[in-house]
Amino acid sequence: MSRLSAKARAQLPNTAFAYVNSKGQRRLPIHDEAHVRAALSRFNQIKFEDDATRERARRRLLTAAKKYGIVPIGFITGQLATERLEGESRGRDAVPRNLPAGQVTFLLTDIEDSTGLLRRVGDGYASLLGDVRRLLRRAVQRSDGNEVDARADELLAVFKRPTGALEAAIAIQRSLTSRAWPDGAGVRVRIGLHTGRPVLTESGYVGLAVHTAARICAVGHGGQIVLSSATVRAVKASLPAGVGLQQLGAHRLQGLRNRETLFQLEADGLQARFPPPRTAVESVDRPREPH
Repeated sequence: MSRLSAKARAQLPNTAFAYVNSKGQRRLPIHDEAHVRAALSRFNQIKFEDDATRERARRRLLTAAKKYGIVPIGFITGQLATERLEGESRGRDAVPRNLPAGQVTFLLTDIEDSTGLLRRVGDGYASLLGDVRRLLRRAVQRSDGNEVDARADELLAVFKRPTGALEAAIAIQRSLTSRAWPDGAGVRVRIGLHTGRPVLTESGYVGLAVHTAARICAVGHGGQIVLSSATVRAVKASLPAGVGLQQLGAHRLQGLRNRETLFQLEADGLQARFPPPRTAVESVDRPREPH
């Protein structure tokens, strides 16, 4: 790529740049394919005036990439990684409000094969991810839950009522299955539920319960709802009508000392058959719990 001379740069209109700040300074030229590729690689090095101008520049850059037939997988993946880090920073700095203390039930979601989904929809992934998050948040709010954190393709919510977590999980899977997604993309989300007594600090929840919820979510498959034995004990006496539990055996979860007996939630409208959890089974499954 040849470097733009000052004269050539001055002759370009503002629309040939992804970012023009309030002082009229123009950054990230996007007037041809080579400069678009350069702008994609340099985007995170630019200091934007605020989040709104950064988002406008990002959209202009993605539009230019589409014009020249560039599928910016690395750029979008990098943006998601940046968002994850920013989310972690916000989580450390934020003071939680209205989050329940004592015994709570965590619900953690994760999009299965998000990289493959990104490859299929390209620069439409950001919009798709926004739609997924709105769907998740609506289900959490309707079941009296609280969003704790959202990073890239994951969302963590907490419930004082364990049955509320079950209701939200079922609503999420049913909504994802029934929705028509752009470009025929199938969005499949794995969900993990765990009940415990984490410590609520000024920067959020800490403790083994949070890590256990994450590990349980990680061993599931898209479309599946996996519960810990603690959550099963908390909800067994008050399972909603038409909801059943299938025991998946005792499993060794990464980083946890003791084996955890896992269960799959079953209900009308949910997929029922999945491969074994993505861990080595440590004991023989017991018969399925009656509905």
